[in-house]
Amino acid sequence: MTAMTAAIAVAFGGPSPEHDVSILTGLQAAHELARAGRHVSCLYWSKSGDWWRVRATAEPAEFVEGVPTGADPVRLVVGEGGGFQLGGRFGRTRPLELDVVVNCCHGGPGEDGSLQAALDLAGVRYTGPSVAGAALGMDKLAFAGVVSAAGLPVLARQPLTPHWRDPEHPGPYIVKPRFGGSSIGIDVVEDADTARARLAANPHLRRGAVIEPYRPDLTDLNVAVRRWPVPSCSAVERPLRGASSPEILGYADKYVGAEGMAGAPRELPAAIDDELAHRLVAAASAVAELCMVRGVARVDFLSDGTTFYVNEINTIPGSLGRYLWIDPEVPFLELLDGLIDEALAAPAVVHSTAGADGTVLRAAGEIAAKLG
Repeated sequence: MTAMTAAIAVAFGGPSPEHDVSILTGLQAAHELARAGRHVSCLYWSKSGDWWRVRATAEPAEFVEGVPTGADPVRLVVGEGGGFQLGGRFGRTRPLELDVVVNCCHGGPGEDGSLQAALDLAGVRYTGPSVAGAALGMDKLAFAGVVSAAGLPVLARQPLTPHWRDPEHPGPYIVKPRFGGSSIGIDVVEDADTARARLAANPHLRRGAVIEPYRPDLTDLNVAVRRWPVPSCSAVERPLRGASSPEILGYADKYVGAEGMAGAPRELPAAIDDELAHRLVAAASAVAELCMVRGVARVDFLSDGTTFYVNEINTIPGSLGRYLWIDPEVPFLELLDGLIDEALAAPAVVHSTAGADGTVLRAAGEIAAKLG
């Protein structure tokens, strides 16, 4: 089975701050697959956490008020015989026949391993990161620790708590949600007291926060990576910051446009030294190995034009990073087919109870005796 013959579902949305841009990415993928004659349907994950089947030819405006008209309710059922099921009359359901899910859910539970774990339990194949890869990519502190341990350069990143000690180096600092995608919730502050105050004022920091030196001399450089059919990297991109957020590359710079990330202003390929470009590509390849990249991911760097630092990995990038593949050139359909074929090549996760034969329970005796 290949992408040309598989029953494909594109999943997008989700209870995440990146809900809206996820819709754009999902619809781009669905429209491209539909134009190529692939067997594709769309699964919309609403802000409330419910699933709906919508037309593969749906347009963004249909989601402005929530669930589009004519959508069919869907349930995700885990366990044996699980998967996506369509609702029917009198509470009856029937399986939604599909072979693979193209995961376009940015941020939140769609990109942190939660959805991946549910799909594993349901025995559903999917594109993009595994549970472990998704969780590592979403945790900025753990990611920085893994990258640093591998000998790659990172800025001094540490957890920010109410009792965080003042660092040896002076401000300014940049404060980020520990668990979160894009640039949502990021603050640039002048001193440690302000950084601590942001913990109570910024709702995106409630699950955890990290802090690192803010370096105004550094600019953003990005490289897309994939490992199927062979490991490869895209051209180096320099996304351009807008006048509204000159300190960092803001959410509006990335996504507020007709095509989401694909329509954001950028310099591609970036006008940088060839030697720096070569080192960035090598570092992106190393990060892809460390983070067990599946599908396509984007590795984000900070650079002053000579040195660079690994910033983060986006395991489900906006527009699936399709705009970055100009050298080597990879058409969007070829990129999508690669994601799908990669997912189909591996069996769905099957959990085993081998060894749980009751021997331990029979020999255990009474619990009360063990508590005495």
